[in-house]
Amino acid sequence: MNPSLARLSFAVGIAGLFYLNRDKSVRTSRALWIPVIWLWIVGSRSVSLWLSGATPDPRAEGAPLDTFIYSVLLLSGVAVLARRGQRTLSMMVASWPIVLYFLYCLMSISWSDFPGVASKQWVKAMGDLVMPLVVVTDPQTVAALRRLFSRVGFVLLPASVLLIKYYPNLGRSYGSWAGEQHNIGVTPDKNLLGLITYVLTLGAFWQILRLWRKPYLPNRSRRLVAQGTLLGFGIWLLGSADSATSIMCFTVGAVLMLILDWRRIGNRTSDVHKVVLTLMALVGLMGATGAYGAIVHALGRRTDLTGRTDIWSVLFPMAPNSLLGAGFESFWMGSRLQRVWDAFPGLHVNEAHNGYLELYLNLGVVGIGLVILIVIYGYFRAAATFRIDRSLASLTLAYLVAAAMYSYTEAGFRMLNYSWSFLLLAIVAASRISRRTAEVANSTLSQPGRGAMASAAATSIQLEQEPTRNPIQFPI
Repeated sequence: MNPSLARLSFAVGIAGLFYLNRDKSVRTSRALWIPVIWLWIVGSRSVSLWLSGATPDPRAEGAPLDTFIYSVLLLSGVAVLARRGQRTLSMMVASWPIVLYFLYCLMSISWSDFPGVASKQWVKAMGDLVMPLVVVTDPQTVAALRRLFSRVGFVLLPASVLLIKYYPNLGRSYGSWAGEQHNIGVTPDKNLLGLITYVLTLGAFWQILRLWRKPYLPNRSRRLVAQGTLLGFGIWLLGSADSATSIMCFTVGAVLMLILDWRRIGNRTSDVHKVVLTLMALVGLMGATGAYGAIVHALGRRTDLTGRTDIWSVLFPMAPNSLLGAGFESFWMGSRLQRVWDAFPGLHVNEAHNGYLELYLNLGVVGIGLVILIVIYGYFRAAATFRIDRSLASLTLAYLVAAAMYSYTEAGFRMLNYSWSFLLLAIVAASRISRRTAEVANSTLSQPGRGAMASAAATSIQLEQEPTRNPIQFPI
């Protein structure tokens, strides 16, 4: 097909996906477009890079145009949260481990060798907190979450297929390790393509399961077609990206959602613990029996994780402070960066390819402990949400497990990383539902004939279908 004709066909197809997925039974805030645009940029290439067509420089601090766009979006998100006042404060309190982590990151700038650059990075990283709050404080929380997944996925995944197949000068690149050709789609490299694909494809899979379990939802058939098409794009891209980590993360996350969505699994939190513990035991058994190595070889990878273990052995002794680290996003600067590049000539390594090691280098043992606290907190929030909305709980748990796996071979807890961003989004959403349920339950204890389960069910329906009485009075 002619590239121009293909571009037109994909544009019409993307518009068709939006049309099929429309749902007039809910009315989310127009402010939802702020995190959507943010994730479009974070999940692809910077605006300046799209305009110039240049290769990103790991040493670059960012073009003024990109800084301006990020600043406008971030300030817009903050303005929305300020207008939502009490809801924002309530969610920040409910998400206290995440807030604590960002405060520690801010404090770590004081011992950074590059406090000016680290401060700018921290301000930019606030998008990882602001954007989830914009989504979750929407009057229709679950509907906003669904629309976010759709709006981001409907653009990034089909556009990646278009570039790979019809614009190879933009959609493909050559690897630093062996000079082999890689499919990169709308992203700067194949690993990022694999990352955004597994995250967004899990979101499409979650929506399909939700629609399948609820036949009474309006316009269910055409919305299933739209989400099924997005799932198809995602599966094709997972194979094209050739990212073994992303394939495994999607597979494990999808299997976990299927198990938790199974009707034979009860609604008790103990059932969630059993499923997760069984999964952890299977992973441990794989490591003990050597099955992990067989899977790695089956996916076309080496047991040294394509040279990553060599990088880890060099980086670990370079940590300037084992307890506190180099400071927020400060390790990969100055003489340390040059030492790494000297150790691996021509590769321009600018991340540890391990989320836990990346945390250790920048934020030390304290940083690792705070992220573990976030994960544990998110797990118990998801377990508490399971009785109210098992679908959302399964999504949160899938992202928790996938993020933990992804961060073994990639810097998955780094700022503006899709694995980290959507993990925080899922945790905050689960906190929102569990907190709202507690508020409704407390307010109905004195009402005769209203039990905790009834109030919890009412809360779940309200979070998905809560009407906006007057869009003019509630513009955000």
